[in-house]
Amino acid sequence: MTNILSEVTKVRDRICAVGRSVFDRGLTFGSTGNISARLSDGSMLMTPTNASLGTLDPAKLSRFSPEGNFIDGDKPTKESFLHICMYCKRPSAGAVVHLHSTHSVAVSAMADLDPADVLPPLTAYYVMRVGRLPLIPYFAPGDVQLARAVEEKAESHHAVLLANHGPVVAGNTLEDAQYATEELEETARLFLLLQGHRTRPLTEEQADALRQR
Repeated sequence: MTNILSEVTKVRDRICAVGRSVFDRGLTFGSTGNISARLSDGSMLMTPTNASLGTLDPAKLSRFSPEGNFIDGDKPTKESFLHICMYCKRPSAGAVVHLHSTHSVAVSAMADLDPADVLPPLTAYYVMRVGRLPLIPYFAPGDVQLARAVEEKAESHHAVLLANHGPVVAGNTLEDAQYATEELEETARLFLLLQGHRTRPLTEEQADALRQR
């Protein structure tokens, strides 16, 4: 019991630290975005509804059972199913980050994207941290059809981009999910900066070699 209580305390503090970091650097704003982490007993801690990631209270995080049922804490976000979908399909995932980061959302609203892989492999770190990024069709926040659409991709992709909404990224650890989300946002920014310019992304052979690593 002591070990799990200690783990819960540490994870609560870490979620709040990550939330403050991404908020302070302008990667999310207002009360948008949510972060979760899965504990060793399978239960989940998640940032609650209507909460700024910059001013989270560790004691008020929403807690869910391993089956995804709300247990206690502040009222959960209506986007909790995005996290639960990822955990359900990715047994090794220890955390999920969902942001409404500006450049990623801007890309998600562009026309004529490749729905199987939204962003080109502009850098090695993007390929290693994110891989292929499928686009999930637009559904209103909280729509059960969005959950089904994410579930369809989650087993084979740890990162997805929701159309006109933002990225959802799972990682083995909270740091993995955070860094991959930040790499995705930076690559989206580069992609927008390069519009109208001739570009030289990694070749398919170069990208495949990195993905195999």
